[in-house]
Amino acid sequence: MASKNQGPAAPRALVVEDIKVDLVVLLRMLRKLNCEATVAHNGKEAVDLFLEGKTFDIVFFDKDMPVMTGPEAVTKIRGMGASGVKMVGVSADFGGLEAFMQAGADVFVPKPMKLETLDAMLQEVIGKKNMSG
Repeated sequence: MASKNQGPAAPRALVVEDIKVDLVVLLRMLRKLNCEATVAHNGKEAVDLFLEGKTFDIVFFDKDMPVMTGPEAVTKIRGMGASGVKMVGVSADFGGLEAFMQAGADVFVPKPMKLETLDAMLQEVIGKKNMSG
């Protein structure tokens, strides 16, 4: 029950991550920044959420996951026409930047992600949301 004077709706984030520790850390940061978070444990789960018609403002993808990798999922979701969502590749892997950028991600962030980095990205997403809303 959000009242009118609370300002913009909380940004909705999808976290696609198979490593529990990394997942918990990112979810904790998102909660701290008043972000609504959904979890997918691999790229296919993320794609399925989009196929079901779920919408998110920002998606954080880990690179190497079972079933479907982050970059594969980015490519598939972009191919479905999800152009308004900010796609963030997150990886400790040296080749992560290139893989995610080729796949169509907007941003690449090395692990571990810093709270300030996350906050800045969310502010940008909220700003865009407010302009288009």
